[in-house]
Amino acid sequence: MKLHFLGANRQVTGSRYCLEVGDRKVMIDCGMYQERPYLSRNWEICPVPPNEIDALLLTHVHIDHSGLIPRLVHDGFDGPIYATHPSVALAEIMLRDSARIQEEDAKYKKRRHEKEGRRGKYPEEPLYTERDVEQTLPMCRGVTYNKPFDVTDSITVTYHDAGHILGSAMLEVVVNEPNREPRRIIFSGDIGQWNKPIIRDPTLFQDADYVIMESTYGDREHVEAGEIGQQLEDIIRETTSNGGNVVIPTFAVERAQELMYHISQLVHENRIPDIPIFLDSPMAIDVTEVFQKYQDYFDMKTWLQAISDTPPLRFPGLKLCRSVADSQAINKVNTPCILMATAGMCNAGRIKHHLRLNIGRPESCILFVGYQGEGTLGRQIIEGREEVRIHGRQWRVRASVAQIYGFSGHADRSDLLRWISHLKAPPRHIFLTHGNEVSANSLAGRIGGEMQWNVSVPAYQDVVELD
Repeated sequence: MKLHFLGANRQVTGSRYCLEVGDRKVMIDCGMYQERPYLSRNWEICPVPPNEIDALLLTHVHIDHSGLIPRLVHDGFDGPIYATHPSVALAEIMLRDSARIQEEDAKYKKRRHEKEGRRGKYPEEPLYTERDVEQTLPMCRGVTYNKPFDVTDSITVTYHDAGHILGSAMLEVVVNEPNREPRRIIFSGDIGQWNKPIIRDPTLFQDADYVIMESTYGDREHVEAGEIGQQLEDIIRETTSNGGNVVIPTFAVERAQELMYHISQLVHENRIPDIPIFLDSPMAIDVTEVFQKYQDYFDMKTWLQAISDTPPLRFPGLKLCRSVADSQAINKVNTPCILMATAGMCNAGRIKHHLRLNIGRPESCILFVGYQGEGTLGRQIIEGREEVRIHGRQWRVRASVAQIYGFSGHADRSDLLRWISHLKAPPRHIFLTHGNEVSANSLAGRIGGEMQWNVSVPAYQDVVELD
């Protein structure tokens, strides 16, 4: 039995593993690399030949876990793709959007390179197309939490709630090889935080032979800056009293819905003024509809609210903007408003139009609720640049800039240690992935030093013999 580490090794994105048992191969996740030093790996043929892979197990739909699945299909994979029912629904939205972006980027690069008379570092073609996505979607199979199923004659899998995003999962894989004792392998996926709204808490396990565990926040705790609802209320009240708009760059999956949850609480409790609240993102609207469909995956508190007179994702003042005309109509609103629009790091999408109209207004506020990657427009604004470039023009930053902490869907160091220490006995080995080298090594030091458990941080394309 072998385990291939094919991504998110000593870096965060590109989650991908392959479990090899005899002549059968099962892939766990197939994510896109998003950090600039590793982008070239997206174009490489999978180190395990795609046509030799029997099945794919998807933990959740974030692009760094799912974004290369259509590429794998394009290159020859034709087996079943297992994921929870909400993940299957969300995957259709995410992968279609990703393919559209791939195709648009490829066209833009080709035009630019022809104009400049040069060739780029990466091919002037999409990683995959919408046609590849159409071929991929029928291969998806919805599964239910806590119900074991056979993937091959020797591999049985049970999906457990990861508490990260709607439908996210931890995988409990039991391997039964002839003349050997069964082995239990846990793939943590992305571990969520406890006591988050909408979704349930992460699953805890009591025993495992091997654990493949994420380590994104393995070297630090989340910043504590007060209750999210109170922070939102203070910013909204101050900004609207000045006659300005609260502009919130928003990620379409989970972050937009969590924002809506908190704002709905403020609306239902009359804690903020009666103002228009816009969700300007077709993709976020589609994702919200999936949330509405799968309310039985909510935690108990949110589920009770969903069937009450104060549903968390529908509330007075909320206006959903799907069309371009709907988005443009926001500019004609003369009263203060709350404006949520994608993309979350301000690097594309409708948010740039709203920033252009508000960033020079001292009465408005640009409110960030998520991580801003190095070099993005969002990072430039939050770092205090006096001027930023939007749509080819420099704009002076006169709006106030604020940031709310507490929205992260990842467990921090304390929660990661809480999760792994729930095991009653030490596993044979723990492999730390999905974290940069500093984070992963820091967590390995805590687990190995304090708990005296066997732990390591594998490198890209390491192959480990289990047993």
